[in-house]
Amino acid sequence: MDQRVLAPLRERSSVKLDDVPSTLLIPLAARAFGDAMFPTFAAGDAYAAPALRKMDVDVSPFLRDKPSVFGVLSRTQVFKQLASDFFERHPYAIGANLGCGLTHYFQWLDNHTNHWLDADVAQVMRLRKRLLPASNKRHLNALVDLSQPGWWQRLGLPERRSEVPVLLMCEGVLMYLEAHEVDHVLHEFGQNAPAGSEMLFDTLSWLAIGCASMHPSVCHTHAEFKWGSKHMRDFTAPHPRLALRSEHSIMDDYDFSMALASSSFRALWGVPLYGLMRLSVGD
Repeated sequence: MDQRVLAPLRERSSVKLDDVPSTLLIPLAARAFGDAMFPTFAAGDAYAAPALRKMDVDVSPFLRDKPSVFGVLSRTQVFKQLASDFFERHPYAIGANLGCGLTHYFQWLDNHTNHWLDADVAQVMRLRKRLLPASNKRHLNALVDLSQPGWWQRLGLPERRSEVPVLLMCEGVLMYLEAHEVDHVLHEFGQNAPAGSEMLFDTLSWLAIGCASMHPSVCHTHAEFKWGSKHMRDFTAPHPRLALRSEHSIMDDYDFSMALASSSFRALWGVPLYGLMRLSVGD
């Protein structure tokens, strides 16, 4: 392992990020170093390790949290597969990663005809511009703040009457928004997206709200979990056009105890402790 990841996090970081933006280091570290830890779930990210070298930021606390490293790699596989399936059905569609951090999904999803938009808050996008420039003319960067309504129009995403659907991804984003902000995000997707559009996002249970200090990786960022699902209908209630197409477990393959805990929690509380949701919009 690169020796530059071994110093304490707060002492060596040359990059200063606010609480929630700093959570981008968790998936970045997992994709940079996690392939060797979990080769079956290797992401093969060509950009993560070079970005970390340029940042000269310590990520060793995140790498000690092996379940979270696995979780990032596992959910990356699910996001990639679902997105690839979408672009196979809609090869000329637009995809957007909202709250993209320093993740570069277009390296895996570029089919030579689709378009991709990476968007995040200004602080993150300034860093991204330096470390991860857009790869081609079909790959754009933009600013977005999902806590502020009207982001669909500000991003210039296709209007509802468009014949070409849109794929949205929110990875490690919604749990840091307030409940009413998440409702607004889902409503805006349902209200504006062309028929056949899909939205992929990971979600925590409501029992995680206020407990980020207990998470072995997120606790180093001082971000807080503010939203989690109480009922499965929470995902579709914000707009009548929304439909839950599939639900995906993330941690089942980590070990038997994790799989048992996940399935038991889902059976007892009716929502996943941690999972990935795929929504679509109808006519």
